[in-house]
Amino acid sequence: MARPLASFHLVVTIAVLLTVLGLVMVLSSSSVEAVASDGSAYGLFTSQVIFAILGFVVFYIALQVPVRMLRRLSFPALAATVVMLALVLIPGIGTESQGTRGWFVIAGISIQPSELAKIAFAVWGAHLLATRRGEHSTLKDMLVPLIPAALLVTILIVLQPDLGTTVSLAIIVLALLWFAGLPLRVFLGIVGTATALAVVLALTAGYRSARVRAFLNPGEDPQGIGYQARQAKFSLADGGIWGRGLGQSRAKWSYLPNAHNDFIFAIIGEELGFLGGVAVIGLFGLFAYVGLRIAMRSVDPFLRLLTATATTWIIGQAFINIGYVVGLLPVTGLQLPLVSAGGTSTATTLLMFGLIANAARHEPEAIAALHAGQDGRFGRLLRLRKPEAYLPIRAAATRAPGPRRGSAPARGRAERDTKARAADRRTGRTRAANDTQRGTGRTAEDRTAKGRTANDRTANGGRRSNAARRSNGDGRDRRTGERGNRR
Repeated sequence: MARPLASFHLVVTIAVLLTVLGLVMVLSSSSVEAVASDGSAYGLFTSQVIFAILGFVVFYIALQVPVRMLRRLSFPALAATVVMLALVLIPGIGTESQGTRGWFVIAGISIQPSELAKIAFAVWGAHLLATRRGEHSTLKDMLVPLIPAALLVTILIVLQPDLGTTVSLAIIVLALLWFAGLPLRVFLGIVGTATALAVVLALTAGYRSARVRAFLNPGEDPQGIGYQARQAKFSLADGGIWGRGLGQSRAKWSYLPNAHNDFIFAIIGEELGFLGGVAVIGLFGLFAYVGLRIAMRSVDPFLRLLTATATTWIIGQAFINIGYVVGLLPVTGLQLPLVSAGGTSTATTLLMFGLIANAARHEPEAIAALHAGQDGRFGRLLRLRKPEAYLPIRAAATRAPGPRRGSAPARGRAERDTKARAADRRTGRTRAANDTQRGTGRTAEDRTAKGRTANDRTANGGRRSNAARRSNGDGRDRRTGERGNRR
């Protein structure tokens, strides 16, 4: 209770640090290409700043939104993103860039609906699994309609095609099922199926299979498909321990393609050195600890699932990005969250950070502190609403749940209940019979006792009558003439 809002403050701090670092590195890594294409070094940086500001706006909205409203809007949001994913595939509506038709361009601003779909699916999936939790939930309740919806979204993303977003969606689905308590055997089966599908996708498309070949044999085509990964390693080697200095990268002078986006970690390693790279990894590691800590402390099952899933998704995406930059994984195109250039990705990631910060304010200790007036300067400055305590609705307290049809354990419980009730009825009849017998015996004994009392009264009365006949009026016995003693 000493620092009940520590998790909330850490999430906000990490989000701000990663966003500021991302803006600085985007400006440094994109300035050369921006001058060559637009004549200004601040073209891409300005767009990134606009989306970062928009991201902090949605971060604030996510902090303020009530949990009940968030759950209520989860399915409409998912349905809207599915419609957007279908529309973006239509030529003339969706815009193609680098071989992927996955953007809407509105007033010169690019919007990627697949990034919105990931958040909508994570929120809706957490709501669905939290609603269907309980002792009577079956495996079908956990998998349907979650898996069919995931397949629909995945197919629409694969048709773009976008391998990186497909991998991110797979991480979200697996995290939801794992933290919801899916049996290990079923979970491993789903992981194996997803891995097999990933291998098929990697080998069917030409550019994806080329990336796999470049990863397995880096020296096969060093000037072709393996050029980007090779230049990234050179940039990291040039940085050394301390780095070449901020803005002093050589790779950004058209030696490293997509230096501001997918391979921005290579520029960080070159300009800030090994220590800069370790600092970035440390920030993501701290976020992983804080996010899972919030999930463990949450009493609301929806917030617990959502926080754990969002943390796993962001950390998994960062791990994959850094992994293929340093050569541990094949190139997938996943961005480094909050650091890589990408407006929609930055805004949506800040939205997820806002939801996690909202969950941090719903910890029991944080709720008690906030309602006691310990919201601090930051909360008073932003005028944040006080969170409501989680009150679980226990249906068992109002009515007993009925057995499920078609469930073998439920049928077994019903049969045992029927037998127990029949046994109770038999026991009740036996007890009633015994009571009747005991009552009949007591009645007979009472009648016998009453008969004995009547006989005694009759005998006493006879004796008194004989004595009265033998005595005179003065109390003397007629036969003897003696006065008798009166009792």
